[in-house]
Parts: sequence; C-alpha cells; structure tokens
Amino acid sequence: MRTRFQLYIRLKNERGATLIIVALLMVIFIGLAAFAVDIGHLCVVQNELQNAADAGALAGARFLYNEDGTAVNEDANQIAYNTATANMGEGKAVEVNWSGGNAGDVQRGHWSFAASTFTPNASLNPVDLINRSDGDLDADPDFINAVRVITRRKSSPASSFFARVFGYQGFTLQKEAVAYIGFAGTLQPGDVDQPIAICIDSILQNDQYQCTVGRMSNSDKNKNTTGWTDFNQENPCQGGTNANAVKNLVCGDGNPEPIYLGKDMATNGGVIASAFDDIIGCWNDWIEQMGTEILWNLTLPVITCPGNNVSPCEEVVGAVNVNVVWITDKEDPKYNDAPKKMEDWTSGDKDGKKRWDSFVAHFNLQNVDGSPAPYEKKSIYFKPDCNPHIPPTGTSGGKNFGILAKIPVLVK
Repeated sequence: MRTRFQLYIRLKNERGATLIIVALLMVIFIGLAAFAVDIGHLCVVQNELQNAADAGALAGARFLYNEDGTAVNEDANQIAYNTATANMGEGKAVEVNWSGGNAGDVQRGHWSFAASTFTPNASLNPVDLINRSDGDLDADPDFINAVRVITRRKSSPASSFFARVFGYQGFTLQKEAVAYIGFAGTLQPGDVDQPIAICIDSILQNDQYQCTVGRMSNSDKNKNTTGWTDFNQENPCQGGTNANAVKNLVCGDGNPEPIYLGKDMATNGGVIASAFDDIIGCWNDWIEQMGTEILWNLTLPVITCPGNNVSPCEEVVGAVNVNVVWITDKEDPKYNDAPKKMEDWTSGDKDGKKRWDSFVAHFNLQNVDGSPAPYEKKSIYFKPDCNPHIPPTGTSGGKNFGILAKIPVLVK
C-alpha cells in the first residue's frame, strides 16, 4: 500500500515538473516566433529603405552635372531627395533628413574606388579632366562624381509584433546608397558619330588623357592612329569589317546598336576609298554650312591597337570627343589645297608649304614619333577636345578620355 502511495506522490510531482518545463518551453517558442516573424518583417522594411536610397542616389547622380558639363548641378540633391521620399516603407514615406544644401542625408561628393569611401564636397566647379590619369582623379576629393542618400525609419520606427512581449515596441533602421557617375562605358545607339575608331595610345601621354597634341589618321606608312569600324561586336574577329559595311554608316545615324566596353569590335586598318570619299563629302558640306571658324566635332570610340596598328578586331576601352581640323583628299605635291584659314588661325602666304607648316605648328599636329604631321593624301587631322561637352547617354565604366557618362551605377 505504501508503495502505491509513494508512486502516486512521485507521479504527481513529475506532472508538476512537466508543467514547469512546458511553461518554460512556451516562453522560448514564443521568443523564437517573435524573432522569426520580426526578423522577416525587418528584412522587408530594410529592403524598402535600401530601394529608396538606391533610387534617390541614382536619380541625383544622373543629374550631377548640367547639360553642357560646365558645372556641378546643385539641384542634384533636390532630385535625389524627391526620388527617395517618393518611396514607401510599411506604407509610409521613408525618412530622409535633408533640408537643403549639401548636408544631412543627401550629399554630393567624391567616391574613391581605391579607398572605398565617399567624401562629401559642396563644390560646384568641375575639375579639369585633361592630363589626369584615372588614379589621379580617384584620389582627388574635388572630382565630384557621386551622390549619397541615407534613408531612415526613426521618428516612426518599423513595427514589431511578437517582440512587443519582450518590450520592443519598434525598431529604428537606416540604409545608405552611393551612386557614381564615371566615364563613358557602354555607348548607346547614336552616341558615336562616325564609323571611325581612335587608337588609345594616340590620345594619351604618360597614361594621361591629353588634348594639346593633334594627330593624323594615317600617321606614317606603317602605323595608324585610327581605324574603320562597323561597330559589330558579335564574332568581330572573324574577318573584321569591309567597305560595304563601313560605307553605309558614314555620316549616318551613328552606331545602330549599343557598344560595350571590354569587348572586341570589328575594325579595319586599311584604306577604304569609298568610305573616305564619303567622309570628304561630309567634310566639304560642313565647311560650306559652318565655314572655317567652327571645327567639326565628333564623338568616336577608343580602341586598343598596340603600336597604333589596327588589326581586324580591337577591344573598345572608351569614347573620346575630337575636333577635325583638316582632311586631305588627293595627292597635292605643290600644296595648292593647303589650308588658309581654320578657327582662329589664318595665313595669306602664297607658298602652300609655308602655310601648311604654320597650320601644323598652330594646332600642334604631330606624327606618332613626335615629328610634325606631314601633308599626305587621304588623311584626317584632328585634336582631342579640351572643352566640357554634353555627355553621351551610355553607362559609367570606361576610362578617362574627357567624356563623362550619362547613366550612373551603384557603388555602395
């Protein structure tokens, strides 16, 4: 009898212990449920905040410079703010602490890839891109190339659910985005004016973009500073390009398809007489319409071509803006057609050779070996552009050849 009674007492005690364990486990399970539900909810809110910050930074960087590139656009902050706050988080407008200027949660400034840092800078003055390497510009905080936006849920914290059991009524959150506007990378249809590509070595000095030295398309009998292209990047190395493909693009609507940096493009370093004749026609039309006071300005792709020798295909590395100062057609051993006036240069000398020498000295036209550019048939003489200009519509990602891209990318 005693044994049964003792067993009863033991079972009763164990039931009491079980209830305690179950109660403790319920608390743990509720805590885990709170953790799972609230963490999932917070991830959603954080994504909404990040999307708002991304949208604001990209919108601001898209308009970081004015249309002609001569100044930083101080309205970029307002554009970034309006875009970010138009986004919602938990059905409420996200918070962006900005009331004007270049302080607070919306800032213009400089993004350094080497340091992976953003430095705010309120300057409205663009830096000179000429004779600057990519490394120089990356280290220069005065090179305004980015917009930072911070979005928050602070005054109205993100809601908590089960976590309220543990005293958490809400969660303050914030997210940050930096959008960078770099040099022309992907070139959209129509960004390039003519089916001519510029060799990178012809526009660099000590790995820096320069605009003080002019070049000629046929820089000597064995080397070129330019090549023909049909812009084709699908299997471009299988034969390069030809006269028919190039001729149809001369003085047309530019590249019909996007041009992607880092990819090969079909090229031709030889003489394509039919295409050159059409270029001559366009040049003559330009002179007839605009006179000799304004240079013919072209945006052209930049390609590799080591040693200034153009192979059937070359890698595209950027875009450059050049001014054509003269184009020659046929053999002219007596210099009868040597220029007499172009932009701010003029010469009334009857000796064509002396006129040419004066012209070459004025525009600093040089062969690839540094000697003065000779007067040769079927040659294009050009200088890289030194002035700010309207950028193309392509995305960031290229090298510095003086042309900023139009479409920014997120870097943070």
